[in-house]
Amino acid sequence: MKRLLPCLAFWVSLTPVFGAPDRGEVIAALKKAVTYYSNHAALRGGYVYYYSPDFTRRLGEGEATATEIWVQPPGTPAVGGAFLRAYEATGDRFYLDLAKEAGAALRHGQLESGGWRNSIDFDASGPRADRYRDGRGNGGKGKNFSTLDDDITQSALRFLIALDAATGFEDAATHEAVKFALENLLAAQFPNGAFPQGWTGPVESRQELPASFPGYDWRTEGRIKNYWDQYTLNDGAAGTITDLLIAAHETYEDPKFLEALTKLGEFLIQAQLPAPQRAWAQQYGPEMHPIWARAFEPPAVSGRESEDAMIALLKIADHTGENRFLEPVVPGVKYLESSLLKDGQLARYYELETNRPLYMKRSGKVYELTHDDSSLPDHYGWKNPHQLEWIKAGYRRLAGGKSLKFADGTAVDVETVALVLKALDDQGRWITKHDPDGPRLVGQPKFQPGEEYLSSAVFVENVNVLSAFLKP
Repeated sequence: MKRLLPCLAFWVSLTPVFGAPDRGEVIAALKKAVTYYSNHAALRGGYVYYYSPDFTRRLGEGEATATEIWVQPPGTPAVGGAFLRAYEATGDRFYLDLAKEAGAALRHGQLESGGWRNSIDFDASGPRADRYRDGRGNGGKGKNFSTLDDDITQSALRFLIALDAATGFEDAATHEAVKFALENLLAAQFPNGAFPQGWTGPVESRQELPASFPGYDWRTEGRIKNYWDQYTLNDGAAGTITDLLIAAHETYEDPKFLEALTKLGEFLIQAQLPAPQRAWAQQYGPEMHPIWARAFEPPAVSGRESEDAMIALLKIADHTGENRFLEPVVPGVKYLESSLLKDGQLARYYELETNRPLYMKRSGKVYELTHDDSSLPDHYGWKNPHQLEWIKAGYRRLAGGKSLKFADGTAVDVETVALVLKALDDQGRWITKHDPDGPRLVGQPKFQPGEEYLSSAVFVENVNVLSAFLKP
């Protein structure tokens, strides 16, 4: 086994600037911020998305109970990963101990099926307590659906893999939890390499087919009630599963993870739709036709998921050294470039075969398909900035025989470090004021304009910046 921290490397670009932060000042600020957050925000080592400054409100996807933590980023795995980066940068075991506490919190909520749901309740009788392993949860009354939606199981596992490596693979409880989760994840991979949105047990064998357009009226026909059991790319599943399998293979050097990664790449090749729409859908049925998911998620070409599929293929090509995984990228990029909206963004959905941008209008709980974008429901990302230049640059690097050298994080300069230090208050807090016109927040919390809160996402980002500055 390699003794390394997978997916924790940062590329740091420091620009000499007069008055650059002192290393000792950064170390002290990092310790102060982490001490405050872990002392006040942690619940048995776990975290939620947002806190009121007095910690009387705790929010994940809605209000969290007093005994509940969150798994979905920017919850417990994200915060735990920031602690590991701080440990890697400083060598201070204070941060490793906090990461181990976060790991213990996640282990508590590991399901009998091996993965995680979006929250963990330490109260077995809580309203969202599930079927946790070893009888820790709500027994037969809770849910046992390990989800790959929204990077939930993936983020928990990537963090626990990194924690396993950071502890020298000597923490038996962490190592066993990772092994159990990975075994169940691989059992949930279809023979064609796809994954469902989640699982309760091993998936069935199916005929392997290439993607195609449905020959029926997809607006009214072909609905599958349990769409979550079908082939899913929704919400970045291709990319997050790719990152997980790469981390598992790099850390444990077991060829079964490379095999699973290769199979996933082969599915992404097969899932690319035929001309003239050489891209990907959010989800596919057994016949490899795009299918409905939720009421506002129609069968369609998906701009965001298509980019995610291509980024995943670039990473798979980089890790396996097989250029066949690059072949779908050029036609995929050309199609998306030809489909950009007038404002330069990508629509979340393009109608099958006509390629018209497809939206929804909403009346109460009823959704109706439309091509009109003048009054869109605000709970969903109907349009997104594109990443095509990044994808093209990555393709050119690989086609030219270079590696992508992916890093989990971004470059940091001293000006950014200085801003992070300046934003830290006397108590060791990074306070955020809600901007209703700003980016949509994960979990869609109910904040008033200008209301102050503490954000795990901001905490993680700023800890990562300081750690990147300090890393030798």
